[in-house]
Amino acid sequence: MNIIWLGHGSFRIEIEDQVVLIDPWLTGNPMLTEDQHDAALTGATQILLTHGHFDHATDIVHVSRTTGAPVAGMVELMGYFADEHGLEATGFNIGGTIRAGKLAISIVPAMHSNSLKQAPNLAAGRETGFILRGEGHCIYVSGDTGIMADMDWIGDYYKPDIGILSAGGHFTMGMAEAVYAAKRFFDFKTVIPCHYRTFPLLEQSAQTLVDGLPGVDVIEPQVMKAISL
Repeated sequence: MNIIWLGHGSFRIEIEDQVVLIDPWLTGNPMLTEDQHDAALTGATQILLTHGHFDHATDIVHVSRTTGAPVAGMVELMGYFADEHGLEATGFNIGGTIRAGKLAISIVPAMHSNSLKQAPNLAAGRETGFILRGEGHCIYVSGDTGIMADMDWIGDYYKPDIGILSAGGHFTMGMAEAVYAAKRFFDFKTVIPCHYRTFPLLEQSAQTLVDGLPGVDVIEPQVMKAISL
């Protein structure tokens, strides 16, 4: 399995028979250069969208049409992309699980906000995270979120060994909050921070996370560099 950071909250995860793009943000992403776009998208088989904010959803139509990969996420958002743009989209909701090939994908709550700039009057559903299960691993993708009580049952029920946690502060948890959440609600073997370093107002280092989680492999991702697990 390879986990590849595309900057900010965007990831490419190569797992089982799938190449999953999570919130693939290309246009205006200051961490992913234009000459990296093709490599980021090549071979994609599934796109997942956590919520509709511009730094997550701007390129969904372009990426789906370019790669031919279907999109999955909150039912209201998927209805918009299917009806207005003709995308192959699977809408599901909290508690639901779908399959992409051999990979199981479950949708879980996040605590943030949700809207779609392209359709400001759309009832966009709620913001989410995802659980990915495959190759003997369970990955918790927090999406944009603060600390929330739902992390208790997510950690207890799914028992993820890998956490991809928004941790840049200001709009989501910061590094200290991510430490607290990881210690209180989860038993991660590996933690990968995201949604940081993109802009000056976000945290620029994950050292607080590293220092706060002894015994956990905290990996500061580098853009387009595979983390193989």
